[in-house]
Amino acid sequence: MGRHSLPDSHAAEGRRGHPSTRRRTVAIATLLVLAVATGTAVAAKGGLLSFSESCEDSAVRLSVVASPDIAPAVRSIAEQARADEVKADGHCLVVEVLARDAHKVAEALAAGDTEPDFQVWLPDSDLWLERAKGLGEGIPVSPSDSVASSPVALAMVPSASRALGWPRKTYTWAELVAGALGSDRVRLGAADPARSATGLLALAGIGASSARQGGDSDTRVAQTAKVLAERMSDGDTQVLETLARSTSGAEEGNPKRNQAALISEQAAFTHNAEATGAGKLDLFYPEDGTPLLDYPYTLVNEARLSTAESRAALRFMNLLGDRDAQATFAEHGFRAGDGSAEDSLVAAAGGRKPQPYAEPAVEAPSDEELQETLGMWTITVQSARLTTVVDASGSMATLVPGRNQSRMNVTKESLIQALDQFTPDDEIGLWKFATTLDGEKDYRRLMETKRLGDPAAGGGTHREKLTAAFAALQPVPGGATGLYDTTLASYKEARSTYVKGKFNALVILTDGSNQDTDGISRSGLVTELKKLVDPERPVPVIAIAVGPDADRDEVAEIARITGGDGYEVSDPAEIQAVILQAIMAAGQNGRAAEE
Repeated sequence: MGRHSLPDSHAAEGRRGHPSTRRRTVAIATLLVLAVATGTAVAAKGGLLSFSESCEDSAVRLSVVASPDIAPAVRSIAEQARADEVKADGHCLVVEVLARDAHKVAEALAAGDTEPDFQVWLPDSDLWLERAKGLGEGIPVSPSDSVASSPVALAMVPSASRALGWPRKTYTWAELVAGALGSDRVRLGAADPARSATGLLALAGIGASSARQGGDSDTRVAQTAKVLAERMSDGDTQVLETLARSTSGAEEGNPKRNQAALISEQAAFTHNAEATGAGKLDLFYPEDGTPLLDYPYTLVNEARLSTAESRAALRFMNLLGDRDAQATFAEHGFRAGDGSAEDSLVAAAGGRKPQPYAEPAVEAPSDEELQETLGMWTITVQSARLTTVVDASGSMATLVPGRNQSRMNVTKESLIQALDQFTPDDEIGLWKFATTLDGEKDYRRLMETKRLGDPAAGGGTHREKLTAAFAALQPVPGGATGLYDTTLASYKEARSTYVKGKFNALVILTDGSNQDTDGISRSGLVTELKKLVDPERPVPVIAIAVGPDADRDEVAEIARITGGDGYEVSDPAEIQAVILQAIMAAGQNGRAAEE
Protein backbone atom coordinates (compact mmCIF):
# COMPACT_ATOMS: atom_id res chain seq x y z
CA MET A 1 0.00 0.00 0.00
CA GLY A 2 1.14 3.56 -0.64
CA ARG A 3 1.76 6.10 2.06
CA HIS A 4 0.79 9.77 2.18
CA SER A 5 2.60 12.51 4.04
CA LEU A 6 0.73 15.78 4.18
CA PRO A 7 2.45 19.11 3.52
CA ASP A 8 2.98 20.12 7.10
CA SER A 9 6.09 21.08 8.99
CA HIS A 10 5.25 18.45 11.60
CA ALA A 11 6.06 15.66 9.18
CA ALA A 12 9.72 16.54 8.88
CA GLU A 13 10.69 17.94 12.22
CA GLY A 14 7.82 18.17 14.63
CA ARG A 15 6.03 21.39 15.32
CA ARG A 16 8.29 24.38 14.83
CA GLY A 17 8.67 26.88 17.57
CA HIS A 18 9.12 24.31 20.37
CA PRO A 19 12.80 23.23 20.27
CA SER A 20 13.28 23.85 23.98
CA THR A 21 10.29 21.69 24.82
CA ARG A 22 11.59 18.84 22.68
CA ARG A 23 15.10 19.10 24.13
CA ARG A 24 13.63 19.00 27.63
CA THR A 25 11.55 15.94 26.92
CA VAL A 26 14.51 14.12 25.46
CA ALA A 27 16.31 14.77 28.73
CA ILE A 28 13.31 13.54 30.71
CA ALA A 29 13.08 10.40 28.62
CA THR A 30 16.83 9.75 28.98
CA LEU A 31 16.64 10.00 32.75
CA LEU A 32 13.65 7.71 32.86
CA VAL A 33 15.35 5.19 30.59
CA LEU A 34 18.37 5.12 32.90
CA ALA A 35 16.07 4.73 35.89
CA VAL A 36 14.21 1.85 34.25
CA ALA A 37 17.42 0.18 33.14
CA THR A 38 18.88 0.37 36.64
CA GLY A 39 15.64 -0.75 38.26
CA THR A 40 15.24 -3.65 35.87
CA ALA A 41 18.75 -4.90 36.58
CA VAL A 42 18.12 -4.81 40.32
CA ALA A 43 14.75 -6.49 39.88
CA ALA A 44 16.28 -9.26 37.79
CA LYS A 45 18.93 -9.95 40.42
CA GLY A 46 16.30 -10.06 43.09
CA GLY A 47 14.00 -12.35 41.18
CA LEU A 48 11.29 -9.74 40.93
CA LEU A 49 10.58 -10.38 37.24
CA SER A 50 8.92 -13.68 37.92
CA PHE A 51 5.81 -13.94 35.73
CA SER A 52 4.14 -16.30 38.16
CA GLU A 53 3.14 -13.67 40.69
CA SER A 54 -0.36 -12.17 40.54
CA CYS A 55 -0.69 -9.01 38.45
CA GLU A 56 -3.14 -7.57 40.94
CA ASP A 57 -0.67 -7.99 43.77
CA SER A 58 2.22 -6.34 41.91
CA ALA A 59 0.38 -3.85 39.71
CA VAL A 60 1.47 -0.24 39.28
CA ARG A 61 -1.52 1.89 38.31
CA LEU A 62 -1.41 4.78 35.89
CA SER A 63 -4.22 7.20 35.10
CA VAL A 64 -4.24 8.75 31.62
CA VAL A 65 -6.57 11.57 30.58
CA ALA A 66 -6.95 11.67 26.80
CA SER A 67 -8.78 13.77 24.25
CA PRO A 68 -12.15 12.10 23.54
CA ASP A 69 -11.26 11.29 19.92
CA ILE A 70 -8.13 9.28 20.77
CA ALA A 71 -9.29 7.88 24.14
CA PRO A 72 -10.96 4.73 22.65
CA ALA A 73 -7.77 3.74 20.82
CA VAL A 74 -5.60 4.39 23.88
CA ARG A 75 -8.04 2.45 26.07
CA SER A 76 -7.91 -0.49 23.68
CA ILE A 77 -4.11 -0.52 23.82
CA ALA A 78 -4.19 -0.30 27.64
CA GLU A 79 -6.66 -3.18 27.90
CA GLN A 80 -4.53 -5.34 25.63
CA ALA A 81 -1.47 -4.52 27.73
CA ARG A 82 -3.29 -5.65 30.85
CA ALA A 83 -4.48 -8.84 29.15
CA ASP A 84 -0.90 -9.55 28.06
CA GLU A 85 0.36 -8.80 31.58
CA VAL A 86 2.77 -6.18 30.25
CA LYS A 87 5.16 -5.15 33.01
CA ALA A 88 6.99 -1.99 33.96
CA ASP A 89 10.11 -2.68 36.00
CA GLY A 90 8.71 -5.99 37.19
CA HIS A 91 5.24 -4.65 38.04
CA CYS A 92 2.17 -5.37 35.98
CA LEU A 93 0.97 -2.25 34.17
CA VAL A 94 -2.65 -1.28 34.81
CA VAL A 95 -3.67 1.85 32.89
CA GLU A 96 -6.98 3.64 33.36
CA VAL A 97 -7.93 5.88 30.40
CA LEU A 98 -10.37 8.74 30.93
CA ALA A 99 -11.81 10.88 28.12
CA ARG A 100 -11.84 14.63 28.84
CA ASP A 101 -12.00 17.67 26.59
CA ALA A 102 -8.54 19.18 26.22
CA HIS A 103 -9.69 22.76 26.76
CA LYS A 104 -11.23 21.85 30.12
CA VAL A 105 -8.09 20.01 31.25
CA ALA A 106 -5.91 22.95 30.17
CA GLU A 107 -8.04 25.43 32.10
CA ALA A 108 -7.96 23.27 35.23
CA LEU A 109 -4.18 22.83 35.07
CA ALA A 110 -3.65 26.56 34.47
CA ALA A 111 -5.80 27.38 37.50
CA GLY A 112 -3.78 24.97 39.65
CA ASP A 113 -6.48 24.96 42.32
CA THR A 114 -6.53 21.19 42.89
CA GLU A 115 -4.01 18.39 42.44
CA PRO A 116 -4.90 16.45 39.26
CA ASP A 117 -6.11 12.86 39.60
CA PHE A 118 -4.02 11.65 36.65
CA GLN A 119 -0.34 11.30 35.82
CA VAL A 120 -0.42 11.48 32.01
CA TRP A 121 -2.30 13.83 29.69
CA LEU A 122 -2.82 13.16 25.99
CA PRO A 123 -4.42 16.27 24.46
CA ASP A 124 -5.16 16.43 20.74
CA SER A 125 -2.72 19.30 20.15
CA ASP A 126 0.34 20.82 21.77
CA LEU A 127 -1.37 24.22 21.61
CA TRP A 128 -3.15 23.21 24.81
CA LEU A 129 0.20 22.92 26.58
CA GLU A 130 0.70 26.67 26.30
CA ARG A 131 -2.85 27.21 27.52
CA ALA A 132 -2.19 24.93 30.50
CA LYS A 133 0.85 26.99 31.50
CA GLY A 134 -1.36 30.06 31.95
CA LEU A 135 0.66 32.71 33.76
CA GLY A 136 3.11 30.11 35.00
CA GLU A 137 1.34 29.53 38.31
CA GLY A 138 -0.54 26.33 37.44
CA ILE A 139 0.29 22.63 37.48
CA PRO A 140 3.50 22.00 35.47
CA VAL A 141 3.40 19.75 32.40
CA SER A 142 6.30 17.95 30.67
CA PRO A 143 5.45 17.04 27.06
CA SER A 144 7.15 14.40 24.96
CA ASP A 145 6.71 13.46 21.32
CA SER A 146 3.51 12.71 19.42
CA VAL A 147 1.97 9.25 19.65
CA ALA A 148 -0.33 9.83 16.66
CA SER A 149 -1.53 12.61 14.38
CA SER A 150 -4.41 13.71 12.19
CA PRO A 151 -4.52 16.52 9.62
CA VAL A 152 -7.14 19.25 9.73
CA ALA A 153 -9.19 19.38 6.53
CA LEU A 154 -12.51 20.51 5.10
CA ALA A 155 -15.12 17.77 4.74
CA MET A 156 -18.15 17.99 2.47
CA VAL A 157 -21.13 15.83 1.63
CA PRO A 158 -20.76 14.48 -1.94
CA SER A 159 -23.26 16.85 -3.57
CA ALA A 160 -21.38 19.90 -2.25
CA SER A 161 -17.88 18.58 -2.97
CA ARG A 162 -18.76 17.73 -6.58
CA ALA A 163 -20.06 21.27 -7.06
CA LEU A 164 -16.57 22.55 -6.14
CA GLY A 165 -14.85 20.09 -8.51
CA TRP A 166 -13.58 17.56 -5.95
CA PRO A 167 -11.20 15.77 -6.21
CA ARG A 168 -9.66 17.18 -9.41
CA LYS A 169 -9.89 20.89 -8.55
CA THR A 170 -7.52 22.05 -5.83
CA TYR A 171 -7.69 25.09 -3.55
CA THR A 172 -5.73 27.00 -0.95
CA TRP A 173 -7.34 27.40 2.46
CA ALA A 174 -8.57 30.89 1.59
CA GLU A 175 -9.92 29.82 -1.81
CA LEU A 176 -11.58 26.71 -0.44
CA VAL A 177 -13.44 28.49 2.33
CA ALA A 178 -14.39 31.34 -0.01
CA GLY A 179 -15.68 28.81 -2.54
CA ALA A 180 -17.71 26.99 0.09
CA LEU A 181 -19.17 30.17 1.57
CA GLY A 182 -19.83 31.58 -1.90
CA SER A 183 -22.25 28.79 -2.71
CA ASP A 184 -25.84 29.24 -1.61
CA ARG A 185 -26.16 25.49 -1.23
CA VAL A 186 -23.23 25.01 1.12
CA ARG A 187 -23.56 25.66 4.83
CA LEU A 188 -20.21 25.46 6.59
CA GLY A 189 -19.88 24.42 10.23
CA ALA A 190 -16.92 24.61 12.60
CA ALA A 191 -16.10 24.02 16.25
CA ASP A 192 -15.49 26.97 18.57
CA PRO A 193 -11.77 27.82 18.22
CA ALA A 194 -11.70 28.64 21.94
CA ARG A 195 -12.62 25.02 22.73
CA SER A 196 -11.35 23.11 19.70
CA ALA A 197 -7.80 22.72 18.41
CA THR A 198 -9.27 21.72 15.05
CA GLY A 199 -11.27 24.93 14.85
CA LEU A 200 -8.36 27.14 15.93
CA LEU A 201 -5.78 25.53 13.62
CA ALA A 202 -8.20 25.76 10.69
CA LEU A 203 -8.87 29.43 11.39
CA ALA A 204 -5.15 30.12 11.66
CA GLY A 205 -4.63 28.34 8.33
CA ILE A 206 -7.35 30.42 6.71
CA GLY A 207 -5.78 33.60 8.10
CA ALA A 208 -2.27 32.75 6.90
CA SER A 209 -3.60 31.77 3.48
CA SER A 210 -5.55 35.03 3.19
CA ALA A 211 -2.46 37.03 4.16
CA ARG A 212 -0.49 35.38 1.34
CA GLN A 213 -3.19 36.50 -1.08
CA GLY A 214 -2.50 40.12 -0.17
CA GLY A 215 -5.03 42.90 0.04
CA ASP A 216 -7.23 43.42 3.07
CA SER A 217 -6.73 39.95 4.54
CA ASP A 218 -7.81 40.97 8.07
CA THR A 219 -11.22 41.99 6.80
CA ARG A 220 -11.62 38.76 4.82
CA VAL A 221 -10.70 36.62 7.82
CA ALA A 222 -13.01 38.61 10.10
CA GLN A 223 -15.85 38.12 7.63
CA THR A 224 -15.11 34.39 7.50
CA ALA A 225 -15.09 34.23 11.30
CA LYS A 226 -18.46 35.99 11.43
CA VAL A 227 -19.98 33.43 9.04
CA LEU A 228 -18.43 30.48 10.89
CA ALA A 229 -19.73 31.84 14.18
CA GLU A 230 -23.29 31.69 12.90
CA ARG A 231 -22.99 27.89 12.57
CA MET A 232 -20.50 27.27 15.36
CA SER A 233 -20.67 24.16 17.53
CA ASP A 234 -19.16 23.73 20.98
CA GLY A 235 -16.85 20.91 19.93
CA ASP A 236 -15.76 18.53 17.17
CA THR A 237 -18.33 15.87 17.97
CA GLN A 238 -21.15 18.41 17.80
CA VAL A 239 -19.93 19.63 14.38
CA LEU A 240 -20.24 16.14 12.93
CA GLU A 241 -23.77 15.89 14.24
CA THR A 242 -24.78 18.93 12.16
CA LEU A 243 -23.88 17.34 8.82
CA ALA A 244 -26.59 16.14 6.43
CA ARG A 245 -26.86 12.35 6.60
CA SER A 246 -28.45 11.80 3.20
CA THR A 247 -29.42 13.53 -0.05
CA SER A 248 -33.10 13.60 0.85
CA GLY A 249 -34.90 16.89 0.44
CA ALA A 250 -35.67 16.98 4.15
CA GLU A 251 -31.99 16.60 5.08
CA GLU A 252 -30.48 18.96 2.51
CA GLY A 253 -33.22 21.52 2.99
CA ASN A 254 -32.98 21.50 6.78
CA PRO A 255 -31.41 24.87 7.74
CA LYS A 256 -29.84 23.23 10.78
CA ARG A 257 -27.89 20.79 8.61
CA ASN A 258 -24.46 21.65 7.21
CA GLN A 259 -23.02 20.42 3.93
CA ALA A 260 -19.42 21.12 4.97
CA ALA A 261 -17.38 21.18 8.16
CA LEU A 262 -13.85 21.94 9.32
CA ILE A 263 -12.83 18.68 11.00
CA SER A 264 -9.88 16.35 11.39
CA GLU A 265 -9.21 13.50 9.00
CA GLN A 266 -9.75 11.09 11.90
CA ALA A 267 -13.18 12.58 12.60
CA ALA A 268 -14.11 12.10 8.94
CA PHE A 269 -12.79 8.51 9.12
CA THR A 270 -15.00 7.78 12.12
CA HIS A 271 -18.01 9.46 10.50
CA ASN A 272 -17.60 7.53 7.24
CA ALA A 273 -17.25 4.23 9.08
CA GLU A 274 -20.77 4.71 10.44
CA ALA A 275 -22.40 6.47 7.47
CA THR A 276 -23.80 4.94 4.30
CA GLY A 277 -24.04 6.09 0.69
CA ALA A 278 -24.45 9.83 0.25
CA GLY A 279 -23.98 10.29 3.99
CA LYS A 280 -20.24 9.68 3.61
CA LEU A 281 -17.89 12.65 3.42
CA ASP A 282 -15.30 13.79 0.88
CA LEU A 283 -12.17 15.57 2.10
CA PHE A 284 -10.41 18.61 0.68
CA TYR A 285 -6.76 18.91 1.75
CA PRO A 286 -5.79 22.56 1.05
CA GLU A 287 -2.80 22.77 -1.28
CA ASP A 288 -1.01 25.40 0.84
CA GLY A 289 -0.69 22.93 3.69
CA THR A 290 -2.74 21.69 6.56
CA PRO A 291 -1.79 21.59 10.24
CA LEU A 292 -1.76 18.39 12.26
CA LEU A 293 -3.38 17.49 15.52
CA ASP A 294 -0.30 15.96 17.12
CA TYR A 295 -1.35 14.25 20.41
CA PRO A 296 1.73 14.92 22.60
CA TYR A 297 2.33 12.43 25.41
CA THR A 298 2.57 14.65 28.50
CA LEU A 299 3.57 14.01 32.12
CA VAL A 300 1.58 16.04 34.65
CA ASN A 301 3.36 17.46 37.69
CA GLU A 302 6.32 15.21 37.04
CA ALA A 303 8.02 16.11 40.33
CA ARG A 304 5.25 14.53 42.40
CA LEU A 305 5.28 11.20 40.51
CA SER A 306 6.69 8.23 42.34
CA THR A 307 9.54 6.26 40.79
CA ALA A 308 7.10 3.46 39.93
CA GLU A 309 4.69 5.89 38.29
CA SER A 310 7.48 7.54 36.26
CA ARG A 311 8.69 4.17 35.03
CA ALA A 312 5.14 3.06 34.26
CA ALA A 313 4.52 6.29 32.34
CA LEU A 314 7.63 5.73 30.21
CA ARG A 315 6.72 2.08 29.64
CA PHE A 316 3.26 3.03 28.42
CA MET A 317 4.65 5.79 26.19
CA ASN A 318 6.98 3.26 24.54
CA LEU A 319 4.09 0.83 24.25
CA LEU A 320 2.01 3.42 22.37
CA GLY A 321 4.82 3.70 19.84
CA ASP A 322 5.24 0.01 19.04
CA ARG A 323 3.95 -1.65 15.87
CA ASP A 324 0.83 -3.19 17.39
CA ALA A 325 -0.23 0.08 19.03
CA GLN A 326 0.34 2.01 15.80
CA ALA A 327 -1.86 -0.52 14.00
CA THR A 328 -4.56 0.10 16.61
CA PHE A 329 -4.31 3.85 16.09
CA ALA A 330 -4.62 3.31 12.32
CA GLU A 331 -7.71 1.18 12.85
CA HIS A 332 -9.25 4.18 14.63
CA GLY A 333 -8.30 6.55 11.79
CA PHE A 334 -5.09 8.08 13.18
CA ARG A 335 -1.84 8.63 11.32
CA ALA A 336 1.61 8.03 12.70
CA GLY A 337 3.14 10.87 14.68
CA ASP A 338 5.14 12.04 11.64
CA GLY A 339 1.96 12.52 9.58
CA SER A 340 2.40 9.49 7.30
CA ALA A 341 -0.53 7.20 6.53
CA GLU A 342 -1.55 4.28 4.36
CA ASP A 343 -3.68 4.92 1.26
CA SER A 344 -6.47 2.88 2.81
CA LEU A 345 -6.78 5.26 5.78
CA VAL A 346 -6.91 8.31 3.51
CA ALA A 347 -9.54 6.70 1.28
CA ALA A 348 -11.68 5.66 4.25
CA ALA A 349 -11.60 9.25 5.53
CA GLY A 350 -12.82 10.57 2.16
CA GLY A 351 -9.53 11.54 0.50
CA ARG A 352 -8.87 10.87 -3.19
CA LYS A 353 -6.02 11.65 -5.57
CA PRO A 354 -4.77 14.24 -6.51
CA GLN A 355 -5.27 14.98 -2.83
CA PRO A 356 -3.52 14.90 -0.40
CA TYR A 357 -0.33 16.62 -1.51
CA ALA A 358 3.27 15.77 -0.91
CA GLU A 359 4.89 19.20 -1.26
CA PRO A 360 6.33 20.88 1.85
CA ALA A 361 3.97 23.26 3.62
CA VAL A 362 4.48 26.65 5.15
CA GLU A 363 5.68 26.79 8.74
CA ALA A 364 3.11 25.82 11.35
CA PRO A 365 1.60 28.74 13.31
CA SER A 366 3.55 29.81 16.37
CA ASP A 367 1.99 30.04 19.82
CA GLU A 368 1.88 33.83 19.46
CA GLU A 369 0.07 33.58 16.11
CA LEU A 370 -2.45 31.16 17.56
CA GLN A 371 -3.05 33.52 20.50
CA GLU A 372 -3.65 36.39 18.11
CA THR A 373 -5.98 34.27 16.00
CA LEU A 374 -7.99 33.33 19.07
CA GLY A 375 -8.09 36.95 20.23
CA MET A 376 -9.30 37.98 16.78
CA TRP A 377 -11.99 35.30 16.91
CA THR A 378 -13.22 36.51 20.30
CA ILE A 379 -13.51 40.15 19.31
CA THR A 380 -14.92 39.34 15.87
CA VAL A 381 -17.56 36.88 16.96
CA GLN A 382 -18.57 38.80 20.06
CA SER A 383 -18.14 42.49 19.36
CA ALA A 384 -15.94 44.17 21.92
CA ARG A 385 -16.67 47.25 24.03
CA LEU A 386 -13.35 48.44 25.46
CA THR A 387 -12.38 51.54 27.37
CA THR A 388 -8.63 52.09 27.00
CA VAL A 389 -6.99 53.92 29.92
CA VAL A 390 -3.42 55.08 29.24
CA ASP A 391 -0.84 56.25 31.77
CA ALA A 392 0.36 59.76 30.84
CA SER A 393 2.66 60.27 33.82
CA GLY A 394 6.09 61.82 33.28
CA SER A 395 7.86 58.46 33.39
CA MET A 396 6.20 57.52 30.08
CA ALA A 397 8.81 59.80 28.46
CA THR A 398 11.54 57.29 29.44
CA LEU A 399 13.32 55.82 26.42
CA VAL A 400 12.78 52.15 25.60
CA PRO A 401 16.16 50.34 25.47
CA GLY A 402 17.26 49.66 21.93
CA ARG A 403 14.49 51.69 20.30
CA ASN A 404 15.37 55.34 20.79
CA GLN A 405 11.67 55.98 21.36
CA SER A 406 9.82 56.83 24.55
CA ARG A 407 7.49 54.40 26.27
CA MET A 408 4.61 56.65 25.29
CA ASN A 409 5.52 56.71 21.59
CA VAL A 410 5.93 52.95 21.37
CA THR A 411 2.69 52.47 23.32
CA LYS A 412 0.82 54.78 20.94
CA GLU A 413 2.12 52.91 17.88
CA SER A 414 1.11 49.57 19.37
CA LEU A 415 -2.39 50.81 20.22
CA ILE A 416 -2.88 52.17 16.72
CA GLN A 417 -1.78 48.82 15.26
CA ALA A 418 -4.15 47.00 17.61
CA LEU A 419 -7.06 49.03 16.22
CA ASP A 420 -6.65 47.18 12.91
CA GLN A 421 -7.82 43.99 14.63
CA PHE A 422 -11.21 45.49 15.51
CA THR A 423 -14.28 45.70 13.30
CA PRO A 424 -16.58 48.71 12.76
CA ASP A 425 -19.04 47.13 15.24
CA ASP A 426 -16.52 47.16 18.07
CA GLU A 427 -16.75 50.02 20.57
CA ILE A 428 -13.57 51.62 21.92
CA GLY A 429 -12.95 54.71 24.03
CA LEU A 430 -9.91 56.46 25.51
CA TRP A 431 -8.96 57.94 28.88
CA LYS A 432 -5.56 59.18 30.04
CA PHE A 433 -4.33 59.66 33.60
CA ALA A 434 -1.65 61.30 35.76
CA THR A 435 -1.89 63.03 39.12
CA THR A 436 -4.11 66.15 39.23
CA LEU A 437 -4.56 65.95 35.49
CA ASP A 438 -7.97 67.63 35.47
CA GLY A 439 -8.24 69.84 38.54
CA GLU A 440 -8.33 67.46 41.49
CA LYS A 441 -8.95 64.48 39.21
CA ASP A 442 -6.17 62.17 38.10
CA TYR A 443 -7.93 61.29 34.85
CA ARG A 444 -9.60 62.74 31.80
CA ARG A 445 -11.89 61.08 29.27
CA LEU A 446 -10.61 61.92 25.78
CA MET A 447 -12.89 59.80 23.56
CA GLU A 448 -16.29 58.33 24.37
CA THR A 449 -16.60 54.55 24.07
CA LYS A 450 -18.62 54.06 20.87
CA ARG A 451 -18.68 52.11 17.60
CA LEU A 452 -15.56 52.49 15.50
CA GLY A 453 -17.69 52.73 12.39
CA ASP A 454 -19.91 55.54 13.68
CA PRO A 455 -19.59 58.94 12.00
CA ALA A 456 -17.71 61.49 14.09
CA ALA A 457 -18.45 65.17 14.55
CA GLY A 458 -16.69 67.21 11.88
CA GLY A 459 -16.43 64.27 9.46
CA GLY A 460 -14.70 60.92 9.38
CA THR A 461 -15.38 57.95 11.65
CA HIS A 462 -14.87 57.29 15.32
CA ARG A 463 -11.99 54.98 14.36
CA GLU A 464 -10.21 57.84 12.59
CA LYS A 465 -10.76 60.23 15.49
CA LEU A 466 -9.57 57.61 17.99
CA THR A 467 -6.44 56.96 15.93
CA ALA A 468 -5.69 60.67 16.02
CA ALA A 469 -6.32 60.78 19.77
CA PHE A 470 -3.88 57.90 20.33
CA ALA A 471 -1.28 59.67 18.21
CA ALA A 472 -1.71 62.91 20.20
CA LEU A 473 -1.03 61.33 23.62
CA GLN A 474 1.91 62.94 25.43
CA PRO A 475 3.47 62.42 28.88
CA VAL A 476 2.59 65.08 31.45
CA PRO A 477 5.85 66.66 32.70
CA GLY A 478 6.12 66.06 36.44
CA GLY A 479 2.91 64.03 36.45
CA ALA A 480 2.82 61.01 38.75
CA THR A 481 0.77 57.81 38.49
CA GLY A 482 -2.78 58.29 39.79
CA LEU A 483 -3.65 54.64 39.29
CA TYR A 484 -6.19 53.87 42.03
CA ASP A 485 -8.58 56.80 41.56
CA THR A 486 -8.45 56.32 37.79
CA THR A 487 -9.16 52.60 37.99
CA LEU A 488 -12.19 53.16 40.20
CA ALA A 489 -13.62 56.00 38.11
CA SER A 490 -13.14 54.27 34.75
CA TYR A 491 -14.53 51.00 36.11
CA LYS A 492 -17.64 52.75 37.40
CA GLU A 493 -18.28 54.29 33.99
CA ALA A 494 -17.63 51.03 32.12
CA ARG A 495 -19.96 49.26 34.54
CA SER A 496 -22.73 51.88 34.21
CA THR A 497 -22.52 51.94 30.38
CA TYR A 498 -22.39 48.14 30.02
CA VAL A 499 -23.81 46.86 26.72
CA LYS A 500 -25.38 43.42 26.77
CA GLY A 501 -24.26 41.03 24.03
CA LYS A 502 -20.80 42.55 23.74
CA PHE A 503 -17.50 41.71 25.38
CA ASN A 504 -17.17 44.61 27.84
CA ALA A 505 -13.74 45.26 29.35
CA LEU A 506 -11.47 47.95 30.74
CA VAL A 507 -7.87 48.01 29.41
CA ILE A 508 -5.46 49.88 31.72
CA LEU A 509 -1.84 50.51 30.67
CA THR A 510 0.58 51.84 33.28
CA ASP A 511 4.35 51.99 33.69
CA GLY A 512 4.35 52.47 37.46
CA SER A 513 2.62 51.94 40.79
CA ASN A 514 0.08 54.29 42.33
CA GLN A 515 1.72 57.54 43.49
CA ASP A 516 -1.31 59.58 44.50
CA THR A 517 -1.18 59.64 48.30
CA ASP A 518 -4.25 61.91 48.47
CA GLY A 519 -6.54 59.51 46.64
CA ILE A 520 -8.21 56.22 47.53
CA SER A 521 -6.03 53.57 49.13
CA ARG A 522 -5.35 50.16 47.67
CA SER A 523 -7.55 48.44 50.24
CA GLY A 524 -10.25 51.02 49.60
CA LEU A 525 -10.09 50.33 45.87
CA VAL A 526 -10.31 46.59 46.43
CA THR A 527 -13.36 47.05 48.67
CA GLU A 528 -15.13 49.29 46.15
CA LEU A 529 -14.43 46.99 43.21
CA LYS A 530 -15.82 44.00 45.09
CA LYS A 531 -19.03 45.95 45.64
CA LEU A 532 -19.28 46.94 41.97
CA VAL A 533 -18.57 43.56 40.35
CA ASP A 534 -21.75 42.03 38.93
CA PRO A 535 -21.59 38.53 37.34
CA GLU A 536 -24.63 39.45 35.25
CA ARG A 537 -22.81 42.47 33.81
CA PRO A 538 -19.12 41.42 33.73
CA VAL A 539 -16.49 44.06 33.00
CA PRO A 540 -13.07 42.44 33.45
CA VAL A 541 -10.09 44.73 33.94
CA ILE A 542 -7.15 43.92 31.66
CA ALA A 543 -4.18 45.56 33.37
CA ILE A 544 -0.93 45.82 31.41
CA ALA A 545 2.22 46.75 33.30
CA VAL A 546 4.61 48.48 30.87
CA GLY A 547 8.35 48.50 31.58
CA PRO A 548 10.51 47.48 34.57
CA ASP A 549 9.05 50.04 36.99
CA ALA A 550 5.49 48.75 36.79
CA ASP A 551 4.19 46.41 39.48
CA ARG A 552 2.50 43.57 37.65
CA ASP A 553 1.54 41.75 40.85
CA GLU A 554 -0.28 44.83 42.08
CA VAL A 555 -2.29 45.41 38.93
CA ALA A 556 -2.96 41.68 38.57
CA GLU A 557 -4.42 41.47 42.07
CA ILE A 558 -6.73 44.40 41.36
CA ALA A 559 -7.73 43.06 37.93
CA ARG A 560 -8.56 39.56 39.18
CA ILE A 561 -11.25 40.95 41.46
CA THR A 562 -13.16 41.88 38.30
CA GLY A 563 -12.57 38.61 36.44
CA GLY A 564 -9.62 40.00 34.48
CA ASP A 565 -5.88 39.65 35.00
CA GLY A 566 -2.57 41.48 34.93
CA TYR A 567 0.09 41.25 32.23
CA GLU A 568 3.64 42.51 31.97
CA VAL A 569 5.45 43.73 28.86
CA SER A 570 9.08 44.81 28.85
CA ASP A 571 8.64 46.41 25.44
CA PRO A 572 5.48 48.44 24.75
CA ALA A 573 5.52 47.04 21.20
CA GLU A 574 4.17 43.81 22.71
CA ILE A 575 0.95 45.53 23.81
CA GLN A 576 -1.00 44.65 20.68
CA ALA A 577 -0.49 40.89 21.08
CA VAL A 578 -1.07 41.04 24.84
CA ILE A 579 -4.41 42.84 24.43
CA LEU A 580 -5.64 40.09 22.07
CA GLN A 581 -4.33 37.39 24.42
CA ALA A 582 -5.96 39.07 27.40
CA ILE A 583 -9.30 39.44 25.62
CA MET A 584 -9.21 35.75 24.77
CA ALA A 585 -8.38 34.78 28.36
CA ALA A 586 -11.05 37.03 29.85
CA GLY A 587 -13.56 35.74 27.32
CA GLN A 588 -12.76 32.17 28.41
CA ASN A 589 -13.23 33.11 32.04
CA GLY A 590 -16.61 34.56 31.18
CA ARG A 591 -17.71 31.38 29.41
CA ALA A 592 -16.50 29.25 32.31
CA ALA A 593 -18.55 31.33 34.71
CA GLU A 594 -21.65 30.82 32.57
CA GLU A 595 -21.31 27.03 32.47
